[in-house]
Amino acid sequence: MELIQEHSDVAAYLAADEAVDHGHPLVDETADALWTATGDAYSYAKAAFEFVRDTIPHSADSGDNRVSWRASDVLETRNGICYAKSHALTALLRNRGIPAGLCYQLLGDDDGSNLALHGLVALRLPGGEGWARVDPRGNKPGVDAQFTLDREQLAFPVRPELGEIDYPGVYAAPRPAPLKALQESADRPQLWRNLPTAL
Repeated sequence: MELIQEHSDVAAYLAADEAVDHGHPLVDETADALWTATGDAYSYAKAAFEFVRDTIPHSADSGDNRVSWRASDVLETRNGICYAKSHALTALLRNRGIPAGLCYQLLGDDDGSNLALHGLVALRLPGGEGWARVDPRGNKPGVDAQFTLDREQLAFPVRPELGEIDYPGVYAAPRPAPLKALQESADRPQLWRNLPTAL
């Protein structure tokens, strides 16, 4: 699938906002530690992806009912759903000058019921051919998302026959519907009821 930039100016994918707060001291500290352990853009991006994927549990897997939405909050609480974890990875990438954007899929249960948006990240490494999507949701049995730039290995395959959709947009800021769901939910059960079904 060909990814489509929302903004023609790649600088938009380096900006900070209320959710992707990549100038926050905790984001700086985390990025510094990851950069020190790696030292080049590719190794850093892979390490940042694996850090968010593996050390910040998806709250549905961990049973954590807290709702985080700012990148810095995700790093502090070590908790978040796909949207929040995507904010954290985007912030870590932008903190080191790697353009990153937010992407979405519409996914359902095994039988295609309960459709809801799923969040992931696109990044563009210096000298790279274009955008590559990665999914920091967190692995578990049946889910094996990996940092691969030449081919996608996301958490979930899209099944169009069940009404699922792979949206091609690369957004500089979170889409309003998922951000509103995060901000207006007091806990994860309420968030589950508020999950958006469309961009």
